[in-house]
Amino acid sequence: MAEDAWNTHNPELVSLAYTSDSIWRNRSEFLSGREAIAQFLTRKWLKELDYRLIKELWAFQDNRIAVRFAYEWHDDSGNWFRSYGNENWEFDEYGFMRWRIASINDLPIHQSDSPKETLRERKFHWILGRRPDEHPGLSDLNL
Repeated sequence: MAEDAWNTHNPELVSLAYTSDSIWRNRSEFLSGREAIAQFLTRKWLKELDYRLIKELWAFQDNRIAVRFAYEWHDDSGNWFRSYGNENWEFDEYGFMRWRIASINDLPIHQSDSPKETLRERKFHWILGRRPDEHPGLSDLNL
């Protein structure tokens, strides 16, 4: 459900999964609260264009979950990237996420003079929005 929400690119919708005072660390940014989360996501998706995300559960215990993820995006100059990362989540007693710690690395996707070659380097090719059920996940893509 988290992957589906993030793939909507709707900051307000995504922020509703978090407590009103949720604490985040995303790369080097520290945020607190739904409003700050929505503002952050708005900025993110203005920079990271055509964003497509895949998440995969890594581990869980009690009210904590670890996930790994990868997403592809391009900047306003048309340079494509694949961002890899891990998130640690902690939930409150109502199922809202109260704490999110994300570590993320960006790698350029090889670009060629041939658009077909660049397209081959990219791995996330669905129409923007929810990842289709038949599209491979991270493990299937060896990511």
